[in-house]
Amino acid sequence: MERDIYDEDHETFRDVVKEFLKRYATNEKREQWERDGEIDRDTMLAAGESGLIGLSVPEEFGGAGMLQDYRFRAIVNEEVIRAGAGSLAGAFGIQDDLAVPYLVHMGTQAQKEKWLPRMATGEVLGALAMTEPGAGSDLRGISTTAKKVDGGYIVNGAKTFISSGKTADIVVTFVKTGEGNRPDAFSLIIIENGMEGFDHGKKLSKMGFHGWDTAELSFSDVFVPEENLISGKEGQGFIQLMMNLPLERLSIAVSAAAAAQAGFEWTLAYTKDRTAFGQRVADFQDARFKLADMATSVDALWAYVDRALLAYKDGKLSAEEAAKVKFWATEREWEVLDTGVQLHGGYGYIMEYPIARAFTDARVHRIYGGTNEIMREIVGRDLVGK
Repeated sequence: MERDIYDEDHETFRDVVKEFLKRYATNEKREQWERDGEIDRDTMLAAGESGLIGLSVPEEFGGAGMLQDYRFRAIVNEEVIRAGAGSLAGAFGIQDDLAVPYLVHMGTQAQKEKWLPRMATGEVLGALAMTEPGAGSDLRGISTTAKKVDGGYIVNGAKTFISSGKTADIVVTFVKTGEGNRPDAFSLIIIENGMEGFDHGKKLSKMGFHGWDTAELSFSDVFVPEENLISGKEGQGFIQLMMNLPLERLSIAVSAAAAAQAGFEWTLAYTKDRTAFGQRVADFQDARFKLADMATSVDALWAYVDRALLAYKDGKLSAEEAAKVKFWATEREWEVLDTGVQLHGGYGYIMEYPIARAFTDARVHRIYGGTNEIMREIVGRDLVGK
């Protein structure tokens, strides 16, 4: 089914993305990212020069100024994932969907001037630190504190599962600045690489996304100047996170749809080329039925995700609708990719094949950004008025 949400400008931008990927997402580069466990800085700088990151950064700060039209970011995700570079898509997403929005929408003028121009070019990479060893989806259960002192804050605590945590230059960090667990007890503060007492810790060895770093962070009496407090106000952190979560969850849904689409295309090509018992795998009725299911799931998935993209553009994507599209898209992605692995047979289990990498990468989509169980809880509570 043909999608109709993109116009000529979007398709022109798609050509830019494809050209970038021909140069910077080669097999050699992807293998290097896997070995190093991170995306090299030169690639991120090239992405900034080509205009693939910093899309929501206002033009006055050197960005593309596309605050609400997430369709351009969706195109980046679609093409990068289709190229088999899921780790690169993840690194772009952390920069543009998790770090940059807090400065664009909630940062002070001084914070925007200091960081946004260099984030748009890839010179400064950002990360978002919420999760802790003892607090995952329960954000009010965090124990990292920021105690007010003269001129700033002293931060103590630890974070884990932080995407781009090892390579980030600045980390938007969720901290407790008050007592108890009321929403106004939390704030967001920017902790910079090199601050005394800030340790990036070790890279975590993951099931998937091997070319995209994830790390533990620790803070031991880290002094952070008060001008690094997001919005310049204490007690706004919980609300600020809630404001950006719909975008984060839309980002995951788009990635899931793109991976499902790519997985279907790889599987269709493989089954039409691979022979068994004297005929193509695609000529077996069971394989044809599975391909039909995959194609239909992908079409239905894009119809839903495209509707969410337009709702976000119009400022109408609620937290509940974002939760719906996140859990539904990632569940469908998993089903499509699982079928794709099965139709590849033994080759589907070999990491040289993109379907295998996509399958292992996809598993985290049902966990991060809020587990799918939490997504169902958000939707269910809204339905029953709890």
